[in-house]
Amino acid sequence: MTEPGADSLPRGAAQVSLATIVREWTRIGCIGFGGPPTHIALLRRLCVDERQWIPAREFEDGVAATNLLPGPASTQLAIFCAWRLRGTAGAVVGGLCFITPGLVLILVLAAVFLSSHPPEWILGAAAGAGAAVPAVAVNAASGLVPASWMRIGPRRGQHLRWLCYALAGGAAAAVVGPYLVLVLVACGLAEIVIRREHRPTGPATARAVVPALVGHVAAAGGLGALVWVAFKVGALSYGGGFVIVPLMQHDAVTTYHWMTGAQFLNAVALGQVTPGPVVQTVAVVGYAAGGVTGGLLAALVAFAPSFCFVLFGGPRFDQIRANSSVQAFLTGAGPAVIGAIAGSAIPLGLALGHLWQLAVLGLAAVWLLALRRGVVIAIIGAGALGVVAVLAGAPFNH
Repeated sequence: MTEPGADSLPRGAAQVSLATIVREWTRIGCIGFGGPPTHIALLRRLCVDERQWIPAREFEDGVAATNLLPGPASTQLAIFCAWRLRGTAGAVVGGLCFITPGLVLILVLAAVFLSSHPPEWILGAAAGAGAAVPAVAVNAASGLVPASWMRIGPRRGQHLRWLCYALAGGAAAAVVGPYLVLVLVACGLAEIVIRREHRPTGPATARAVVPALVGHVAAAGGLGALVWVAFKVGALSYGGGFVIVPLMQHDAVTTYHWMTGAQFLNAVALGQVTPGPVVQTVAVVGYAAGGVTGGLLAALVAFAPSFCFVLFGGPRFDQIRANSSVQAFLTGAGPAVIGAIAGSAIPLGLALGHLWQLAVLGLAAVWLLALRRGVVIAIIGAGALGVVAVLAGAPFNH
């Protein structure tokens, strides 16, 4: 008897049972603390080194291709590896098993941190962890600079364009949050136009970026607004998980008033300390907007594009990587993303309401930017300092 999904297996796929995918992808989803570097290392160890299901070169090509797509790259890589082993059924099952453990944990934590009357030590932990988030944003941006700087080219004019794109992204994140997506798309299109003047491309390549040109439709509120915010996170975010912060912050705090600035800082902190993709932060925003239903809806909308990109684009990853218009778009959008991530530190920092939080922020900045140590430890340590401060009588937001 043919197993379910066997008819949709990609060429050369290993015969791996769905039960094995459930077990291994759930394990990675449970222990995947530390963001994309940890997820990639765990997937490579499993699929390439230990089980030899996927050749090393094909795995590296998968990493490169998923980094070209909008949305959470490590989630897309987990879906791609499962698709490579068991086709569509493997992709769906593997992706869900990778996402679910962290999603369940972050919704439980959201219920605790956003409850009407949480214990004081919980509020202290939230205030302390939130105080470290602006430093985490700057750290995330700085880690993306070297590769992006080299990618745009060695000439002075190319470096000047990089700086202009980064400044545009930073200004948009700090000043006009709701329109950040338009700025990212504009920078990518500008780079396509500039490069086309030097190297003409056929009309077929231009169509590759059309899916990125989704118009900004302002939602009136309610679940429609939540769907739009989550869609931006899942389908229109380029350059790493932390870019979701400037994409969501203005909508969640200022436009729709789902949460306060301090609560948004807590949401970002929860996304950093839970296993799985950082994009799960959107579930906290969804919980604030509509309880458990809102959290699940936001997660569904945010992760759905990743499944679609892999299921429909997996067989064409080589073509995507070779497409000059896609490469040019990401070359221009990348610096804008870095600027947006760094620029988000300004409104995040302004959301801090107490002097002791600034001290925690300073310590977190030293830990991350000077000592170059880990983000998870920084968030946990900042939370512990918050607990100590509150129990010692420091003021905090009730």
